[in-house]
Amino acid sequence: MIVLTTVVVLPMIQQAGFDLVWFGIFLVLIVEMAEVSPPVGFNLFVLQTMSGRDSLTVARAALPFFFLLVATVAIITVFPDIVMVLPRMAFPG
Repeated sequence: MIVLTTVVVLPMIQQAGFDLVWFGIFLVLIVEMAEVSPPVGFNLFVLQTMSGRDSLTVARAALPFFFLLVATVAIITVFPDIVMVLPRMAFPG
């Protein structure tokens, strides 16, 4: 669903003046937040099946990672140049 909607949203993102590399990393972080957010995160179902634990235990164990992702999204939103450090080092000019 992300792949299908990104094609439609991408021109709007460019017109708004967002860096596409930043937006790609932002999008990956948001999707990962959806993967580990209870109660319907797909990764939680995988971990529940692999560990044999109940969903509440798995969701409680994943909660710190969810908060780390929220903090990361907040940081790259406030300081977007952090995302571009490595690409600028790899591709100067």
